[in-house]
Amino acid sequence: METRAHHVLIGAFAIGAFLLALAFVLWMSKSGHDSQFADYDIVFSEAVTGLSTGGLVQYNGIKVGEVRELHLATDDPRKVIARVRLDAAAPVRQDTRAKLGMQGVTGLSFIQLSGGAPGSPPLLPTPEHPVPVIPSEESALSKLLASGSDIVVTANDILLRMNEMLSAENVDRVAATLKHIDQLSGALADQRGDIGIAIRQLAEATSTLKKTLATVDSMANTTNTLVREDVRKLLQTADTALASVDRMADSAGLLVEDNRAAIGAFSNQGLRQIGPTVLELRETLRSLKQLSDKLGASDSLLLGRDQPKEFQPR
Repeated sequence: METRAHHVLIGAFAIGAFLLALAFVLWMSKSGHDSQFADYDIVFSEAVTGLSTGGLVQYNGIKVGEVRELHLATDDPRKVIARVRLDAAAPVRQDTRAKLGMQGVTGLSFIQLSGGAPGSPPLLPTPEHPVPVIPSEESALSKLLASGSDIVVTANDILLRMNEMLSAENVDRVAATLKHIDQLSGALADQRGDIGIAIRQLAEATSTLKKTLATVDSMANTTNTLVREDVRKLLQTADTALASVDRMADSAGLLVEDNRAAIGAFSNQGLRQIGPTVLELRETLRSLKQLSDKLGASDSLLLGRDQPKEFQPR
C-alpha cells in the first residue's frame, strides 16, 4: 500500500510539473506574441457600415493589422469605437488619422490609416487613455451619402429641364433651325464663285491699304523731320530777332539817357516856338489861296471865257 501511495504522489507531482511547464511556455509565447502587436482605439462619428470584427486595417495601402472589437461609446451612442491590433512596427504617430474605405464593389469596409510626419512623436498610452486613441476623419463614402439627397434633387431637376428641352415644340424648332442651316449652306455653295471674288477683292484692298498706310507713315516721318528742322530754324531766328530788339532797346535807352538834357531843352523852348510858327504858316497858306482864286477869276475875264450873261428883266 505504501509503495502504491508513493507512485501516486510521484505521478501527481509529474503531472503538476508538466502543467506548470506548459503554462509557462504558453505565457512566454503569449508575452512574445503580445510584444509584436499594439492595440489602439479608433473613434468614428459616423456609421461603420460594412466593417466587422477581423476587418482589414491598412496603412497607406499596406496591411498592418485587423479589427479586434467594435462597440458603441458608453457616453455617446452616436460614436463607434473600433479596437484594432496593429503591428508594433507600424509608424503610428500623433498626427496619424483613420478613415473608412470601401473594398471594390463587395461592400466590405476597411480602416485606412494615413499621415504620420517624420518629425511627429509616436502615439503612446496615457493615464487618461491606457489604450491610445487614433483620431478619425469623415470618409468619402460618408460625404457621398450625406450629400446623396442633394445629388438626387439636382439629378431630378436636371431630368426635368431635359424633359422641357426635348418637348415637341422645341424639337420642331430644332428641326426648322437645321432646315434653315441646310438652306443657308446650299446658298453659300451656289455663291462660292462670288465669295471667291469678294475674298480676292478684299485681299487686294488689304494690300492697297497696307501700301497707303506705308505712304502715310513715310509722309508723317518726313513731316516730322521738316517740322523739327523748320521749327528749330524759326526758333533760332526768333532768338536772333529778340536779341536784336533787346540790343536796339538798350541802344535807345542809352541814346535817351545821353540826350536827356537836349530833349528837355527842346521840350521847354522848341515846342513853345513851334506853335506861333504853325499859326503864321496857316495864315500864309490862306492868303495864297485867296490870291489863287483872284487870279483864276482874272484869267477868265482876260481870255474871254464864259462871259457872264446880262440880266434882262421881263
